[in-house]
Amino acid sequence: MISEKDFIQNNYTASVESGNFEWSAPSNIALVKYWGKKDKQIPANPSISFTLNNCKTITKLGFTKKENDGNFSFNLLFEGQPKEDFKPKIQKFFERIFEYCPYLKDFHFTIDTQNTFPHSSGIASSASGMAALAMNIMSLEKVLNPTISEEYFFQKASFLARLGSGSACRSVKGSVVVWGNHAEISGSSDLFGVEFPSTIHNNFKNYQDTILLVDKGEKQVSSTVGHDLMFGHPFAEKRFSQAHHNLSSIKNVLESGDVEQFIKIVESEALTLHAMMMTSMPYFILMKPNTLEIINKIWKFRNETQTPVCFTLDAGANVHVLYPENVKEKVLQFIKGELVGYCQNGQYICDEIGLGALMI
Repeated sequence: MISEKDFIQNNYTASVESGNFEWSAPSNIALVKYWGKKDKQIPANPSISFTLNNCKTITKLGFTKKENDGNFSFNLLFEGQPKEDFKPKIQKFFERIFEYCPYLKDFHFTIDTQNTFPHSSGIASSASGMAALAMNIMSLEKVLNPTISEEYFFQKASFLARLGSGSACRSVKGSVVVWGNHAEISGSSDLFGVEFPSTIHNNFKNYQDTILLVDKGEKQVSSTVGHDLMFGHPFAEKRFSQAHHNLSSIKNVLESGDVEQFIKIVESEALTLHAMMMTSMPYFILMKPNTLEIINKIWKFRNETQTPVCFTLDAGANVHVLYPENVKEKVLQFIKGELVGYCQNGQYICDEIGLGALMI
């Protein structure tokens, strides 16, 4: 069993004065949700996600050797412009990972980052952003310690990303990723995401995700606050047990290709996530009226046409419409004809399953 101590390295044998790396990392959409976390970004229950392909963050990390003055030193650019309000989050991230990356205070960094999706679209960029930054940091570590293995490189990148944003650990490597200890998932860990270990049925290859941008405003309750409200939640233990059960079920579904059962689990998980929000104290609702309109339209369309399309939700109002590639034309026609009117400014993003982070 891998522990946190395995990611503490002291044998940095090489040195470097300056350089830069550039990585892209995608967002991801959970099929079985995690809601509630313990200290150090440890999930209260395991989760599994599809890695996306088009919605990603591209981050360039420049570094120059400096005197170790006991401080972190970095500039932050977002889409080429200084972004001071992002800096506290990066500072906190560096503080969290310093124990595992002691070389961070030896360099001045320039972090230049951009998203392929609109920043204020309501799509969470913390997962893709922290994953991309973690990949760059691990590239620097690989220079300082060339002996680290590829497996260690990706495990530690996922481990570091998790300390920046929990779900970021699912954006590092693999098309379907599990995060959190689960009895039936080989190698699963609370510390980092792992690639789904079984062969995925062809029905789920090239799966499509069209993201309907219902509400692009800031959520009235942050995910961090929402996670904390699971402590003392009257249904928390039942929910954590349900997530374990649903992960077992969806593992079988992904192996067997049972799209009908996939739809039931994924939609139930999305609604359960929001039910936890509505039954916490204080309670809150992140869905909007148009979210519900879209859900009802999807149900009606699926019943009338027998098209295997379903929805899932993150902790927000936007709707992810999931469907196999072989019904893409039919579903996009439905989206354009019946759902776009419920999107803010008619905006939606077409995405599909991807493979994880890529060096540029």
